[in-house]
Amino acid sequence: MRLLPAFVAPLVIALLLVWSVAPARAATLIRDSDIEHALSQMAAPILAAAGLGGSVRILLIDDASLNAFVVDSSHIYLHTGLVMKLNTPEKLQAVIAHEAAHIANGHLTRRMANLDSARTAAGLGLALALAAAAATGRGDVAGAIAIGTQATAQRQFLAHTRAEEASADQSGVRYMAAAGIDPVGALEVHKIFEGQELLNITRQDPYMRSHPLTRDRVRAMERFVKAYGGNARPQPELDYWYDRARGKVTAFKRPSKWTFQRADESAAQDVRHMRLAVAYHRQQDRANALSHINKAIDLRPEDPFYYDLKGQILLQGRQFQDAVTAYRKAAELAPRDPLILGNLGRALITVDRPKEALTYLEKSRSRDFRNARVLRDLGLAYSQVGNNGMASLAAAERYALVGRLHDAEIHAQRALGLLPRGSSSYRRADDILVAAKRANRKKR
Repeated sequence: MRLLPAFVAPLVIALLLVWSVAPARAATLIRDSDIEHALSQMAAPILAAAGLGGSVRILLIDDASLNAFVVDSSHIYLHTGLVMKLNTPEKLQAVIAHEAAHIANGHLTRRMANLDSARTAAGLGLALALAAAAATGRGDVAGAIAIGTQATAQRQFLAHTRAEEASADQSGVRYMAAAGIDPVGALEVHKIFEGQELLNITRQDPYMRSHPLTRDRVRAMERFVKAYGGNARPQPELDYWYDRARGKVTAFKRPSKWTFQRADESAAQDVRHMRLAVAYHRQQDRANALSHINKAIDLRPEDPFYYDLKGQILLQGRQFQDAVTAYRKAAELAPRDPLILGNLGRALITVDRPKEALTYLEKSRSRDFRNARVLRDLGLAYSQVGNNGMASLAAAERYALVGRLHDAEIHAQRALGLLPRGSSSYRRADDILVAAKRANRKKR
């Protein structure tokens, strides 16, 4: 499980840099193929019921507070604290259904209209790249976030009206019922936050501040659940993926002692071994970590995500060639997974095979351009093969991605002097240079 800075689409960096003021501290994403796959499996029936299909990704933010939100029509963001708090799959699916309803019901339209006021709030750096995609006709410039931590600015942009909340509550319950999921989970989520409206705002959970809860809303939810309930079906496969996602998050975020005491709570034996592998890995007990991940692989030999975790354990234990072998197996089983491809590329760099690494790193970048770690590795690999123009471009994109605009300008200028004029890579460097210069002038 890896932490990466909050991301923006490189092709809309210009809009981001012009619109944003410097964030106090960017939100931090956790990028992990296993967790993202598990969350997508849990969300799939809900998104289908909402008419959103596979167009929405569920991403995880490294934050212990309880929150979930949307800022564009392509992503739902969950805090790690919320995932760890919600102790049944139905509760987590209720949150996903509620956020999906905000997308399906068009609640983002008002935010787009009010962007001018939101973007001037101190400490908020937020780009709705969806607007750029619509304006340019480029579907590949899908939106993302770069949110500072100042609470006032976040509330200004993320807060929903009570009317929107009531609409999302009803729609979310309806989606759950249509998917055969018990909507009582939605009511149970409400009860977690019940009474917080009486607390000082500094003591409220972020979810409560952006999703205002009242007693009337709880009563309305009780009516919705009663009206739409009664059609739930068993979901053993989704129960498995819920336990796997939550088990991995807690294994990385909770103390290892906590995981050792609770690993047996997982119904699936492979998930128990995975949780123990992570706990031992965090204690730098490589022998036990590898023993348990190998047991998980024995139970699910075609599971790419367990090979990916094995590769991580080996790579961080400096067993580089063995890590390449594990990551290569993961990539064979999941040849289109951008995070796994990026991990294989990184491992190949450690064994001095940068040319081969570039193949996988570029494939990773083409499928997910939000990954700052892949951009860093691309820069390193291009430098090792003597392509300094592409190395500078990768550095410029990475620095722009994490908000280091002065450095982005320097490397973009350097890339333009080395890349073939008119090439796609030249145009990418030029876009970054123009945007960085404009943003840097605004700071002066």
